[in-house]
Amino acid sequence: MKIIILAAGIGSRLGKPHPKTLTLLSNGRSIMQNQIKALLRYVSIEDIYVVVGFKKELIMEAFPDVAYVYNDYFDTTNTSKSLLRGLRKVQNEDVIWINGDVVFDHLVIDRLIREPRSCMAVNTLAVGQEEVKYALNSNGIINEVSKQVENPEGEAVGINKVIAADISLLLKMLNDCLDTDYFEKAIEFALPHGLQIVPVDISDLICTEIDFEEDLIRVNEQLKE
Repeated sequence: MKIIILAAGIGSRLGKPHPKTLTLLSNGRSIMQNQIKALLRYVSIEDIYVVVGFKKELIMEAFPDVAYVYNDYFDTTNTSKSLLRGLRKVQNEDVIWINGDVVFDHLVIDRLIREPRSCMAVNTLAVGQEEVKYALNSNGIINEVSKQVENPEGEAVGINKVIAADISLLLKMLNDCLDTDYFEKAIEFALPHGLQIVPVDISDLICTEIDFEEDLIRVNEQLKE
């Protein structure tokens, strides 16, 4: 199992002067510190790859022991191209990838690891208008994923797993994405070509993407509780 953390973006919506993943939480750790602490319950530090771009030196100085992949077009590309760069480094093993702005309970990772198929962590209790949503076929397999799903089952939370057998297909679809596409577009492209990806419900756990200040306030209250 390898881990890819996507932390190349500028994070302009949160408006911090540093990479969003270095934002401090109410538990005294940064978002990435929180992520790595959770991940080290399941993998070794050598298994963690971080895709960096914006002010990469700040992240690299804070976490010198992980491996790094550089997205030199971080200011003009989206997460599809960051994930493409990361997956090229780890093509022969199962991979969990995580947006660098997600605050999550370590049990989210446990649930993804226990699922033998490619999968997507989802929240079935909240369906935000601006969030990536999903729908299922009659067999419980995701057959639609985007921000425009009309009758969604829930929303994706930015943590996913691809098994080794599915990586080559996902790489092809990531390569076909536009520079501005989120990685979910590659999943959408891959579904008609045979990718089977199942939802893993983590609605009962802390798992929040920090896009805006109100997200940060909410998750900090959860961490205090």
